[in-house]
Amino acid sequence: MQISDKDLVGKIVSEDYRTASIFRVYNIDYCCNGSRSLKEACQQESLDVDRLLSELNDLAGEETGTTPDFRQWDLDLIVDYIEKKHHRFVRKMLPEMEENMKKVLKVHGSRHPELLDIAALFLASALDLRSHMNKEEKILFPYIRFLTGIMNIPGLTSEKNGNISAQPAFGQIKNPIRMMEEEHSQEGERFRRIASLTDKYTPPVDACTTYKVLYAQLKSFEEDLHMHIHLENNILFPRAIGKENERTRA
Repeated sequence: MQISDKDLVGKIVSEDYRTASIFRVYNIDYCCNGSRSLKEACQQESLDVDRLLSELNDLAGEETGTTPDFRQWDLDLIVDYIEKKHHRFVRKMLPEMEENMKKVLKVHGSRHPELLDIAALFLASALDLRSHMNKEEKILFPYIRFLTGIMNIPGLTSEKNGNISAQPAFGQIKNPIRMMEEEHSQEGERFRRIASLTDKYTPPVDACTTYKVLYAQLKSFEEDLHMHIHLENNILFPRAIGKENERTRA
């Protein structure tokens, strides 16, 4: 794959997820803002596009290893993967991180007032992410499974040919997807602010072990969130819209 500066950032990562590591180094958002061209992203971040292109193409020329090509996966498998990997990760990590955040804030908050803003941003994110995942699992993902033909939703399927004969309560799938994308953007902005407040998750010199662990957890959480959002915004959602259009026309 030869990458050009006209390629969309989200498309580049979709074709080779290893490139996400390079975009992270240069603070280029490939998930919530993946619809920008590489040239546009570099202009906005004041980066040398030729240097970045060289790094990306050098990586693209290497062996791909075991990174899955999610573009080749069926939609229901992508949904299963998101639930079992990313949603489980979030639900597993949040309680421990919330507890560590409270401990660190209590012990170090007076010397590091930025912790107040970090805690407020993270706790708001934790609350909203739980709601976000529930909406996906109860409303959007079942409909995507319905579109693939592996799940029936009473009242929507034509008895005669199995095609869509009525719309769900939310209308077209683009409506809940638009809401999910807006919430993704909100979380992306929150973690950009957290990364800035933590100096890219660098603990201060007086940090205790829990403080260091918390920053490492926040960094890992953000990286997983980026992959989670990328899979949905740049791969799952566009294909789900296309699948609905295909079945509706049929």
